[in-house]
Amino acid sequence: MMPLIGNMSDKYGRKALLTVPLSLAIIPLAILAYSRTRNFFYAYFVVKTLIAMVCDGSVPCLALAYVADNVPEGRRASAFGILSGIASSAFVCGNLSTRFLSTASTFQVSASAAIASLVYMRVFLQDSIIDEQLTAPILTSTGKPKGKGKAYATNEIQSKNGKTFKSAPSMEDMLCLLKSSVTLSQAAVVAFFYSLAEVGLHASLMYYLKARFHFNKDQFADMMVISGIAGTISQVVLMPILAPALGEARLLAVGLFFTCVHVFLYSIAWTFWVPYVAAMFSVLFVFSQPCMRSIVSKQVGSCEQGKAQGCISGISSFANVISPLIFSPLTALFLSERAPFHFPGFSIMCVGFASMIAFIQSLMIRITPPIANEKVCGSNYVDA
Repeated sequence: MMPLIGNMSDKYGRKALLTVPLSLAIIPLAILAYSRTRNFFYAYFVVKTLIAMVCDGSVPCLALAYVADNVPEGRRASAFGILSGIASSAFVCGNLSTRFLSTASTFQVSASAAIASLVYMRVFLQDSIIDEQLTAPILTSTGKPKGKGKAYATNEIQSKNGKTFKSAPSMEDMLCLLKSSVTLSQAAVVAFFYSLAEVGLHASLMYYLKARFHFNKDQFADMMVISGIAGTISQVVLMPILAPALGEARLLAVGLFFTCVHVFLYSIAWTFWVPYVAAMFSVLFVFSQPCMRSIVSKQVGSCEQGKAQGCISGISSFANVISPLIFSPLTALFLSERAPFHFPGFSIMCVGFASMIAFIQSLMIRITPPIANEKVCGSNYVDA
């Protein structure tokens, strides 16, 4: 869904498309804010699943496209880093707040925050881009030129409807977009293996640490807070300094290298304090995601920012599905008595190998001159 939503935001504007996921996100939170009995939980689970199928991850994707619309290319990596840093700080604040709120209050505050974000977006956010070729994209105009009858109006509406259907990108269009730039294709490979490693680590780490060092939920939360604080400081303070000096490609490689180090350190952890040290490596590995997104944004014109970011988000989401299916059973196997050999952290090390593939691919990226403000693939946009 992400390429579709991103492409529609190129047509109808970021603000219009942001309204959809921000509005829908309120519903499941409001269900648990009202009651947490069995039936309400099942209702939450069903609604949350259906909404996630449509728009999970669309807010970060559209936010990146919005930033790309409004920030010059030279400052884009720093801006993406600051955006990620703000998201990390929100993660830290949300995590800390649960220490002081009751269960009922947690969901009520969460639902209130979701409503506040929607209201703020609708009131203060100025839309950045709408395809000028698609006039009256959602509401059809009632006016018509003089001398034209109903036949003209009908043909006009049919033409607009045809363009609307063509705004939905096909798999061929996605491949065309990726093939339009070698750099974009390489970034897509990095995105896949980086997401494969990231989600694989999250899917396995807590199970691994609980079985290996008897970690409890408070220790997990402490690790997430440490990682979030370190990542926030790094992205807000360090990245605006390092990105112009090193460039996105080098900083991406640096971030992925320390991702490998941090994952391998988890895999060979010999005592309970080692995971805390590994969590602090987020100071360096958080550069990966904003640098990768900045590289992608510079390979397409202004009219395809949503489509490009959505394509990368779709690839990452595909990796998110595959990763737990691979690494969760592997973790369970090597923590059981049926393990082929004694290495409890073997599955975590395999996650590190996936991140190493992303690192090696990042070393091959050569930033090509950005594409002018033209659409690289026109199969969706050719007038009938």
